[in-house]
Amino acid sequence: MSAGWYSKRADIPSDLVILLIAGLTMVIAGLLLFAVYSGKVPYYENGLYGLLIFIYALQITVLGKTPFGGISQRTLPVLMLGIIIACIGIVTCFVPNLLKSIPRAMLFMCFGPGGMILLLQMLFSKDKFPLWKKKGGILMKLAVNCAALYSLSIVISILLLDKDFIPESLTAFSVLLYGLLILSLTAVLYKVYALYPAAEKRPPGGISLSDERAVILITGIFMVLLGLLLIPVTFGLLPFSGSAQLGLLVVIMSIQMTAFGNTPLRSFTRTWPFVFLGLIFASMGIVSCIVPGVMVPLLTLIIALLNIAGGAIPLVKMLASMPGERHGETAPVPSVITKLLITQTTLNTLSIIFGTSMLIRNLIPGPVIGIVLTANGAVLLYLLSLLSKIDMLNEGRA
Repeated sequence: MSAGWYSKRADIPSDLVILLIAGLTMVIAGLLLFAVYSGKVPYYENGLYGLLIFIYALQITVLGKTPFGGISQRTLPVLMLGIIIACIGIVTCFVPNLLKSIPRAMLFMCFGPGGMILLLQMLFSKDKFPLWKKKGGILMKLAVNCAALYSLSIVISILLLDKDFIPESLTAFSVLLYGLLILSLTAVLYKVYALYPAAEKRPPGGISLSDERAVILITGIFMVLLGLLLIPVTFGLLPFSGSAQLGLLVVIMSIQMTAFGNTPLRSFTRTWPFVFLGLIFASMGIVSCIVPGVMVPLLTLIIALLNIAGGAIPLVKMLASMPGERHGETAPVPSVITKLLITQTTLNTLSIIFGTSMLIRNLIPGPVIGIVLTANGAVLLYLLSLLSKIDMLNEGRA
């Protein structure tokens, strides 16, 4: 008997995972906007804007894809652009109204001109609509889905400029429909990749950085920026949205979980139930970004426990393996491996400190928490550089 669906490996490419999260964000935002416009729930607009900007940044940084198309390689300028946009998204989420109209203007450019350019590229590029129409089948469904998505994207850009362009209920419906079209596109692309494996492959060239490590890079920058922002926040110099901060952190963790099977505890095989769990986790983060306060107690507990357990388990394993060290001569350990062990130990310790500070209020002064988070992000970025050096060593030996 073949294994059930629940034990079958879910081989979802990174680009489809990010697309799933984007679709889920818009669907949840659309549903919440119905409640917002009827006055039933509060609404943190900057949280939604910052999350959408951050998702665009992920597409640029991880996949080398811009909202305007045309780039398919992750070159250094593209990577730097993605990092800058990610920082803007993070600050938009965390600090209400600090960037004024910049987030709205950025999203208008992505939805409006971006949607128009993508639509024109699809219609007139030889390897897109003309080819898809000729082959028919699932590729024709792809063409229809893309055309509908890009057209609605232009409508949403108008709503960003003029909220009164259509009634509020139609605005919520437009956002919901846009999310459903993204989810539909994800399902269509999943089938296209199965029928045409070459469509999934990216052209060679660009920076040698795996998708998984690109997400680690973004996570490290997130932690550094969060820590730096918390220092003036604790002195009352800046406003701060703790709900959006938790929500964005959970969305990042859910992407690592859904795309790569990585959790703070350990790595898991990506089965379908595991992927669905990651999407549920992402949904909680999305709601926390948009509706202030509603998910804070639950997400605080989950993130605190994951950080404490994720830091403590590796440390316990490391200590357990130390007694009874071997006698006699041993091969010299490369310095980079020693640095890696020290870095991982430091990272685990900082993770425990951060998780404990979330569970026990006022255990650590606010500015110190900011320093801890900044150090956490810096050590994570240093770990990424060490992993790159180890890769180069392994390539040299090969």
